[in-house]
Parts: sequence; structure tokens; C-alpha cells
Amino acid sequence: MSATLSAPMRAFAEDTALLAVAGLGGLGLHLAGVPAGWLTGAMIIVAIVALRRPWTGPSGLTINAGMVLSGALLGASATQEAIAAAARYPGSLGLLFVSIFVTILLTGAFLMRVGGWSRLDALLASAPGALSAVMVVARESGGSVAQVAVIQFFRLFVLVAAIPSVLVMAGIGGGNTGGFSVTDPSWHDAGFMIGAGIAAGLAFARLGLVAPYILGSTMASMVLHATGLVHGALPQPLAILAFVIIGGMVGTRLGGLDRTALGRLLPLAIGAFLVSVGVAALLAWPAAIIAKVSYEAAFIAFAPGGLEAMAMLALLLDLDPLYVGVHHLARFMAVGFLLPVVVKLSMPPASRS
Repeated sequence: MSATLSAPMRAFAEDTALLAVAGLGGLGLHLAGVPAGWLTGAMIIVAIVALRRPWTGPSGLTINAGMVLSGALLGASATQEAIAAAARYPGSLGLLFVSIFVTILLTGAFLMRVGGWSRLDALLASAPGALSAVMVVARESGGSVAQVAVIQFFRLFVLVAAIPSVLVMAGIGGGNTGGFSVTDPSWHDAGFMIGAGIAAGLAFARLGLVAPYILGSTMASMVLHATGLVHGALPQPLAILAFVIIGGMVGTRLGGLDRTALGRLLPLAIGAFLVSVGVAALLAWPAAIIAKVSYEAAFIAFAPGGLEAMAMLALLLDLDPLYVGVHHLARFMAVGFLLPVVVKLSMPPASRS
């Protein structure tokens, strides 16, 4: 029996240690008044530890739990009033798809011409959002996973770690609620959201969708809130747990990077980041006007970060999380579904299966 339980117990111990470290980092920045402190602090401290001590990251069960909680939080903004206001988003979503194409085109061209990268690696590194799908495709298509990881993780790290502080220093976001609902729901409602999210995630997983648990939980939470069956976001302890899991998950992904390669690729990562963020900053301006939202909300919606991290930044900074979440979900699904097809078409005929 002990032999049977050894692997689960090791996974449990590893996850406990990871969440403890991530939680301490998040608590420290939260108490220091840093915006998005739970998410940012967890990511930073785990990334620092992971660079010195190889860390495989949380287990699949813990990641799925974080995805379910994150989806419940994201969908909580889909109130009946917010859904009624979503009719103004089609034009903004159209600009979002334009930004995806332009970001891949310009960032990919930068990496190929300045860095001498192959078309495949440049395509994978320049794809905005859908980080988990990008890394899976990189591994299965024979791309340079390390190079792609540096570009993708640097972009996400800077967006999550720096953008909240920049916005708050500019007097934007950072309201008294800290991103949480002023009136937390009952634990009964929270259990309803989580149960529905798990069920939807399992259904999406059977359909073979990418990141099924966050997509399923978000959709379930949106339906429950839109129909008025539940109200408000998750209670603060569950919301904090979601932030800590997401921050820890992002931080551990830096642990497998070679330090020499990290230093060599850093200039390219900075350049690619500036190109992709420049595209987002430019197209967010007309999108904000069309959708009648703040420029800051539009920028976060167009920023080329991961679905979980960027949408949750909107929650933490009180920047129209429904608008931001809809755009990141749309990009996540577009990149997640289309990237494997585009990558296969871009490979030499002899390499295609």
C-alpha cells in the first residue's frame, strides 16, 4: 500500500511546498500594497526559486483545480447587466483578430531577421496567448522548445509583474476591493459554481479541447451568473488560492530554462516583447473607442499575455473583467484551435505526417 501511495504522496508534498512558497510571496507583496500582489508575488518568488532549484511545477490535479477556480472568477463578471452591454464588442473583437495576425507577422519577422530563427520557431514564439497550447505544439512539432519558452515566458512575466504597478502608479485600477466582489457569495453558491465548472471541464476534456477546465468553468460560471442562479465572485480564500496556483504555475515554467540560453536570448525576448506590446497598444486605442471602455481595459484585453493571468489582472485592477475576459477567451480559442493547423502548413512537406 505504501508503494502505491508513494507517488501521490510525493506529488502532494511537492504541491504543498510550491503553494506554501507561492503563498508567502503573494502575501508579502499583498501586505506591501503591491497591485495584484497575490498573483505577482507568487509568480516572482517561485520563478526565483525555480531558477536555482529545478521545479517540475504543480501536479495536474492542482493545475486543474486552479483552472476551475480561475474560470469561476472570470465568469463571475457575466451578470445580466454585463451581458446586455456586450453587444458593443463585435467591432472590438474584429480588431483583436487583426492584432493577432499583425503580432505574429511583425514579431515573427523580427525573430527571423534579427535572430536568424526558423519560420516554425518564430511562429510559435510570436503567437500571442494560449501559452499551454503553444508549448504543446512546440514540443510535438519539433520546434525549439527552449527558445520559444524564453520569448513566451518573458512576455507573460513582464506583463503580469510590471503592468499592474505601472497602471496603479498612473492612478488606474487598484480599487479598495482588490479585485474581489464587495459582497462575496455564500459558500453554497461557490460550491455550485465549482461543481458546474468541474462537470463542464470534464465534458470539454472528453471533446479534446485545449485547456478544458478553465474554458468549461468560465462558461459554466457565465451561464450561472447570466441566469441569476448565483451572484458575486468566489469567497476571498478561494480567490486567493486561484491567484496563488496561477502565479506558482507560471513561475515554475522558468525552472527548466538553461541559464546560458536565457542570457543569450534575453535581447531577442525584449525586442519581441516591445513589438507585440506595441501592436496591442496601438490597436487598443480604436477598440476602446468602439467598445466604449477605458483605454486601460482595452490594452489589458489586447495585451499578448496568457488567458488566466491577463483576465485575472483585470479582476484585480477593476478594469471591466467581462470585456477583458471575452477578448482573451476569443484569442485563446482562435490561437489554440488554429495554431496546430498553421504550424502544420508552415512545415516542409517532408515533415508533415
